[in-house]
Formats: sequence, structure tokens, C-alpha cells
Amino acid sequence: MDVSNQKDAALIFTVTIVVISWFIWVLKKSKKGSVPLPPGPRGLPLLGNLPFLEPDLHHYLRKLYGIYGPIFKLQLGRKVVVVLSSPSMAKEVLKDHDTTFANHDVLAAATIATYGGSDIVWSPYGPDWRMLRRVCIQELLNNASLDAGRALRRKEVLQALADLYARIGSPVDVGEKITETIFNTMSSTLWGASLKGEEAATVASEFRHVMGEMTVVIGQPNISDLFPFLTRFDIQGVQRKTRRLMSWFDRIFVSILEQRMKKEGVTGEVKEPKDFLDILLKLKEKADPKTPLTMIHVKALLLDMVAGGVDTSSTTLEWAIAEMMHKPETLKKAQEELDAVVGKDHILEDYHTSNLPFLDAVVKETLRLHPPNVFLIPHTNSETRVVGGYTVPKGSGVYVNVWAIQRDPSVWDNPSDFDPERFLNANATGIKWDYRGNDFRYFPFGSGRRICPGIPLAERSVNYVLGSLLHTFNWQLPKGTKMDLADKFGGVIKKLNPIVAIPTPRLSNPEIYSHILKEVQ
Repeated sequence: MDVSNQKDAALIFTVTIVVISWFIWVLKKSKKGSVPLPPGPRGLPLLGNLPFLEPDLHHYLRKLYGIYGPIFKLQLGRKVVVVLSSPSMAKEVLKDHDTTFANHDVLAAATIATYGGSDIVWSPYGPDWRMLRRVCIQELLNNASLDAGRALRRKEVLQALADLYARIGSPVDVGEKITETIFNTMSSTLWGASLKGEEAATVASEFRHVMGEMTVVIGQPNISDLFPFLTRFDIQGVQRKTRRLMSWFDRIFVSILEQRMKKEGVTGEVKEPKDFLDILLKLKEKADPKTPLTMIHVKALLLDMVAGGVDTSSTTLEWAIAEMMHKPETLKKAQEELDAVVGKDHILEDYHTSNLPFLDAVVKETLRLHPPNVFLIPHTNSETRVVGGYTVPKGSGVYVNVWAIQRDPSVWDNPSDFDPERFLNANATGIKWDYRGNDFRYFPFGSGRRICPGIPLAERSVNYVLGSLLHTFNWQLPKGTKMDLADKFGGVIKKLNPIVAIPTPRLSNPEIYSHILKEVQ
């Protein structure tokens, strides 16, 4: 080898060593500077943590929070799920990076259950979602529309009181009666008197059964969501079950729409809206061609309102009564407030509820301990983001564990105690606890762009129904039974065992009950 070739070989060797050294340095530097994924339990190959999930998922994730801290991850098949369990973590996702996390983590069953994701809950963040939210906030749930439905709500509540009066001294399944009452109250507001008498009672009873099945089906882990390439095989039959349940809802909506169209005339325009359905049909006729409100949207919005409103409101009411019967001094105080504001010689009216701060505190405390959706509706991120010092990969499922946050001893004094006074005391010190999601210690309905739009309707209905049940009747457990507060996971956290209680009259004038009966006849 001549000198020139030796020099070339030496140069190539030197350059090679430099390049390799540079790549090694860059690689080490990039690893050193990279933001790690959140901590979490080890899983199995392919399946990840899926085999280790426990049926009561809210208790299981709270236990993991105690081990790994306020942000941790689970690997569920091919899906990364990040769980957030502190106010600061929730704020980063729902406020600081709200736009990035504005989409909900769409599930195969939820897509089927909402006419292909055509509703406000599962619709992707964009023009259609903004149109649907505008319809809900500005047209359906404004004060004028809610005030217009006051007489309809009053009629349904009086009917429930009349039904209970007919069962004085007999055991009543409180949860079942509450569900029927809330369903009738919501449905009257949504579509008026399209269903009447026995048909309405039958539909309300079936609704509780079907909605119970639906929340379980949507809430359970689905292989199709964890391994998307298996969706078409529907291995667990989740999609098939959801289609069967959805057919029941669709039959009801089609029947209601057909009745309304016949009443108004197929081509006739709704001129004087009397309920939400009238408003929606009128908006449909005047829809913007770029983002039209279609009949599918109408049915999807009705489903959102009735399914979301009835299930969460009735569950909240059942928990409120259970907690007060378990702690009788709170029940006594609520009834004393009702007597002072309404009187024992009158029935509660909708407008009284704004003057019942302790009753309002009872509802708020119930929602602290038993938020309707313990993880909210799972979010997902359109871009990779750093949250709490950890990388949350694009497309992750993000669970905001509001149930754990609202029971955290570092945030709340005696967090397991049912104590409505904490909200009265907070108001006295200038802290404003409300449902707007601005304080990440208490946000039972979510926060940010995807906060629940049905809060105004739910707030009016829940406070009015609860106050009416407590003011009109005393409630006692059958002899030999005790109130238990065990719960079960199924999307919405319900009581494990239903409340069976005996109503007795508590108003001073028996003629009031006769007046109620006359009004509903």
C-alpha cells in the first residue's frame, strides 16, 4: 500500500470514528434529555395491565394513585391510558392544554350508541361539535327555555307525590321511583306530552333497565378499543349488545318524532315552541347549510339529554337520600330549612329552591362523594404533550379521576364524611363552590370546553325533586334493615343495593295531599 492510500485509509478511519462517536453522543444526549412516560405497574407482553384490572375500577385506580402518585399510566393492549388524580394534573389537561385534550376517547360501543358519534358528548372537537354546543347552550338550556318548562316539571313532580301518597306505609323502591320521576320530568321538558299514562310509566320502567345495561356495556373494557384491528370481529359481542339496546331508544324517538310531525304537518314549520323537541325541529328547518342540524343530530341530542340527564340525576338523588338516612341529623336539618322557607301547609315550588342553601349544600356534597362520572368522559390528546413532567403520547386515553380528587385527604378535611356544612362554611369564607369547573378541587361535571352542557337542567331538576320528596314525606327503613353505602362500578357509580324505604305524610294539613291528587287527575 503506497503512502497516499495509507493516508486515505487513515482519514476514512478517523472520520468513521468521529461520526460514530458523534452519533453515540447525540443518542446519549437525546435519551438524557427525553421526557419519560409516567410511572405505572408492570404488565404482561401484548396484554399489558389488562388482566390485572379489578371490577371496581374506581377503587383500583385510587389504590394505584397511592402507589405511583397523581399521574401514572396503564398499558391496556396497544392502548396507553394515563390516569390523573390531583387538582394540578387536572388543570394541566382541562385548562392549560384544553384544546389539545378537547376530544373524547371514542369507544366502539359509544359510537354505536350515539348514531355514529353524532351527539355532543362523542362528536369530535370541530365545527359540528361547536354547532351542537351552541344549540344546547343558547337555544335549549338558556333561562327562558328552562323557565318555560317549569309547569311541565311541576306536573310530573306532583304526579310522583300523588303516587307515593297512594303507597303510604308501604315499602317503596326509592331508586326506581326516582328514576321514573326524573325520566318523566326530563321527557316532559324534552318532548312534552308525547307519551302519556301507562305508556309513559312503561317506557320509564324499561328505560331504567335498558339504560342500566347500556352504562355497563359502554363502561366495560372492550377488546375492540384496545386492539382496533379486532373491531370487526366484535369478540366480546359489545357492539352487538349496544346495537340491540340502541334499537329500543331509536324506536322511542322515531315514535315521538312521527307523532310530532303528524301533529305539526309533515311540511309545517313549528311556530310556537313548547318543548325542546319543538325548538330542535325549528332549528333544523333553519340550519346553516355548512353545518346543518340533521334529524340524526336531533335524535342524538335527545338521547344525550334523556340518557345522561336521567341516569346521572336519579343516581345523585338516590345517593343523597341514602347519605341523609345514614346520617339523620342532615335529613332533619334539610327538612327544618324546608319548613322555614316553604312551610308545612304548602307544597314546594320550583322557585323555592334558590332560597334553600342547606338543600343545595346536600346536593353539592353528594356530588363530591358520588360524582356522576368518576373519570369524567375519558379524553384523548391530538398531540403529544408533557403533563406533570411526563410525556403523554398522542392518542392516549386520559382519565381524570375526579372521584379520587374529591375524596383526597390532602384537599378535603375528613373526606369520607358526608358533611354538607363544608359547603356552607366555604361560602361564608368567600370560596365559591359551583359546577363551572373553575376550581380543580371540585368539578363533578368536568371543566373546560367539554364540560357537561346539561348542568342548568340537572341542577333545577335534582334540587326540586329532592326538596319535594323530603318536604312532603318522612322516610323510614323497614324494621330490621340498615342503610348501607356500598357501591358498584358501571360507568356511573350506583348503590350496590337499592334503597327500600317507607314514606309517611309530614305536611300539617291533610287537604294538601287531596289538592295534589286533584291537580294530577
